[in-house]
Amino acid sequence: MLLVGTGNLHKLEEISSVLNELPVRTVGIEHLPPCEDVEETGVTFKENALIKAVYFSRMAAGLDPAERPRWVIADDSGLCVDTLDGAPGVYSARFAGENCTFDDNNRKLLDALEGIETAKRGAQFVCVICCVPVLDDASIEPGALFYSEGICPGHIALGEAGTGGFGYDPVFIEASTGRTFAELDAEQKNRLSHRGRALEHFRGKFASLTGS
Repeated sequence: MLLVGTGNLHKLEEISSVLNELPVRTVGIEHLPPCEDVEETGVTFKENALIKAVYFSRMAAGLDPAERPRWVIADDSGLCVDTLDGAPGVYSARFAGENCTFDDNNRKLLDALEGIETAKRGAQFVCVICCVPVLDDASIEPGALFYSEGICPGHIALGEAGTGGFGYDPVFIEASTGRTFAELDAEQKNRLSHRGRALEHFRGKFASLTGS
């Protein structure tokens, strides 16, 4: 059993749809006792992915062995805009402040790029996935088994377009299609996105780990 460590239902749906061919049962954090919000204190995507994976692994360690996942994955991802020196980066989810909405973040981003020409609006989505084991003893902190990274290049639109997806999807134009993520269907987005690319790398590494 593989536990996907996220409370974000949009993200869980994306991850589960890509991993549905794995020969292992995939569950979300609803499989665990009530969890607290994980404080993302890392300064890199890799650090935050590990922090979240370790937390959910230790929560899973307290389950009955018959219901205990063997592995946990967690990811950290964000949007890095060239002209903003990589911001919002690891602060993508709270770019406009604590308890902000997707619309708040998109508006702040577009305002920050007001008057900047398209050629200078380069950006990339980055996703790092961390996989850790679930140990028998919750007091022991597990180490990472491996990491997988995915990067999707593009640029920031002059305004929002599309109704699909979530987060920055309406303002991020994917390089190969010239369309925002919000204008792509779920299958296209999963194939091209940073998370989709990271998950493809993950599948190969996980297959090697499990011998499947």
